[in-house]
Amino acid sequence: MKTPFLLLFSTLLTTICFGAEKSHIVFVMADDQGWGQTSYNGHPHLKTPNLDAMAANGLRFDRFYAGASNCSPSRATVLTGRTNDRTGVETHGFPIRLQEKTIAQALSDAGYATGHFGKWHLNGLRGPGVPVLADDTHHPGALGFDHWLTVTNFFDMNPLLGNLGEFEEHQGDSSEIVVGEALKFIKKNAKNQPTFTVIWYGTPHDPMVASDEDRAPFADLPEQHQHQYGEITAMDRSIGALRKGLRDMGIADNTLVWYTSDNGGLDKFGPETMGGLRGAKNTMYEGGLRVPGIIEWPGHITEGRITDIPAGTVDMFPTIAEIAGLPDDCRLQPQDGMSLVPVIDGKKKERGSYLPFRHTERGVLTGDRYKLISQKGQYELYDLLKDRNEESNLIDSKPEVAKELIKQYTAWAETVDASVAGKDYPEGEVDANQPGRRFWYEDERYRQYFDQFKGRPEYEKYDKILRGESDGSTGQ
Repeated sequence: MKTPFLLLFSTLLTTICFGAEKSHIVFVMADDQGWGQTSYNGHPHLKTPNLDAMAANGLRFDRFYAGASNCSPSRATVLTGRTNDRTGVETHGFPIRLQEKTIAQALSDAGYATGHFGKWHLNGLRGPGVPVLADDTHHPGALGFDHWLTVTNFFDMNPLLGNLGEFEEHQGDSSEIVVGEALKFIKKNAKNQPTFTVIWYGTPHDPMVASDEDRAPFADLPEQHQHQYGEITAMDRSIGALRKGLRDMGIADNTLVWYTSDNGGLDKFGPETMGGLRGAKNTMYEGGLRVPGIIEWPGHITEGRITDIPAGTVDMFPTIAEIAGLPDDCRLQPQDGMSLVPVIDGKKKERGSYLPFRHTERGVLTGDRYKLISQKGQYELYDLLKDRNEESNLIDSKPEVAKELIKQYTAWAETVDASVAGKDYPEGEVDANQPGRRFWYEDERYRQYFDQFKGRPEYEKYDKILRGESDGSTGQ
């Protein structure tokens, strides 16, 4: 806890460094976009001119990491600055604990208007996205968002979204719709207060449905590739709309836009999806964790730069906390991320510490050079400066490095175990009312909407359930 004097000094220093006017903040996250799926990273088919422009104008992280190798856990790290296991989000579909402290709560307390648009996947409901209900105990409002237009999981063309729990039909590409709605929210609030806007796409998660126009440039490729690349094309176009919208409002220079993805890409679209990195979504290798990462903040990052410093979604809350001058007690301890402000201002040339991960009984420490992986009861060690694709396991040839990293990982994992047990909370235990994960079709509240879900591409595999021909016990 800061003393009053230190808190005042910290606030004054933040004001000097970043200006008296509070910056607007926008977090944007793709769903299953691999590290290689931008043209600036050399994808052989995709053209992403708006992401390219954002990267050229801002700070591009070539070693940016999702908090875990699939979606819900990574989203928990964004909101808390803590590795996912600490928050109760063991893997996809688990709900975040309401005992956590989130960036949305902290910024709301600091006077920001807070809005969430798109995929949520932190309320314990599995299956394709359905609108989040107003009486859901874990809707975005319960975690600090004043306004939300949200679905439980991935969503597609012509989406059905929940506006503070009210179902709304929308027409068009899902990425363009949520960006358009987010811009309305920013425009409504930006004249009177700073804004914190979270846009979590459903693209390019399966199933993929792109317009004929967006598929056309990929006509010579397999149909599934056409749809995925077409969805990414539309998503990139929505990035252009977001950037233009901020310029049109006259707030682009003072708006920090942070772009990333929730995990590595899908290997069925080829190694170029991960830019040749080993592994894919759901693995702890680079292809499963390393994702695109860009910060654009024109008034503060005045020239485009590229950094190889390791950073990740777990760093987002600590970074914004420093920029916004938030009090230390707005974040639950222990924290696993660090502020990237020294990286943003160009004063830091290496991380100097390890990024930790723990997901489904596997773990990673990754640093400026070495990466330790713990999985299947064994350790692996890689020198990422010499071996980007993790081809040479050094666990036996670098025994001193391995010994030190295993020691660090073991000590850190013990603190995570304490967090899992609830020792970080004032109560010293996990709330007994914390729900588990379940499918939305098991929730009686959704049965009245089954007819409304029929015929949508994301629910195709659940057609028998929607028609009452199956109870879902087969997992279909």
